[in-house]
Amino acid sequence: MKSSSARLSLFGLLLILCVYAYLDSPYSFLNKPFLYTKTELAMSVMKNNREPSQVPVFEEKLESRKEIGGYIVETYREYEVYKDKDGNILKSTPTSKTDTLKYKDYDSIKGR
Repeated sequence: MKSSSARLSLFGLLLILCVYAYLDSPYSFLNKPFLYTKTELAMSVMKNNREPSQVPVFEEKLESRKEIGGYIVETYREYEVYKDKDGNILKSTPTSKTDTLKYKDYDSIKGR
């Protein structure tokens, strides 16, 4: 009885592996829509290439620098910058985004 159940288990395992291999292959009914042969062309779509002058570059520029209570506080504003192919600035527009940087001023500490 042990040998017949072992054979049945081995046959079942082999059957499962064969079904899995078929379903995983490109020829299975699940993958038919994705199968391309040498005679069929794959679809491709060209992207619209924009000119470099139409793509803005975001840069931060120093807006103010203050010394407050032993600290230096710097405020930077983000600018939307348009450049031509040669790198010349065509247009610079400030955005509403600002960043503040605060750091200790060690030069102002007494004894140094």
